[in-house]
Amino acid sequence: MSIHESAEMYLETIHVLGLKGNRVRSIDIVNELEYSKPSVSVAMKNLKAKGYIAMDDEGYITLTGKGRKIAETMYERHIAISDWLISLGVDKKTAVNDACKMEHAMSEKSFTAIKKHIENRKEEK
Repeated sequence: MSIHESAEMYLETIHVLGLKGNRVRSIDIVNELEYSKPSVSVAMKNLKAKGYIAMDDEGYITLTGKGRKIAETMYERHIAISDWLISLGVDKKTAVNDACKMEHAMSEKSFTAIKKHIENRKEEK
């Protein structure tokens, strides 16, 4: 399934906010990503129309099954790539920023290879 990087970013953000134990509303996404309210509103409308999120009568957003799958994939990539870059000596701020860019552009094949490399390095220690 191919979706735009921006949609992946929104889904990942909803997931991360949810992991913090929060019920998520559009304003939380506005504050987290520092995007405009109208931009987030349009994005949520599009994500809902495509079946990636659901929104209740009070405006709380939840990920659907397919939205959660994408969000969890992006989050796993983000964490793994950030940690990998940090282990290579990249400072945390740069590693996190670079991982955010890389996670969206990288193929599944490349990510799987990096993940395998990380796991092999852990086993060697």
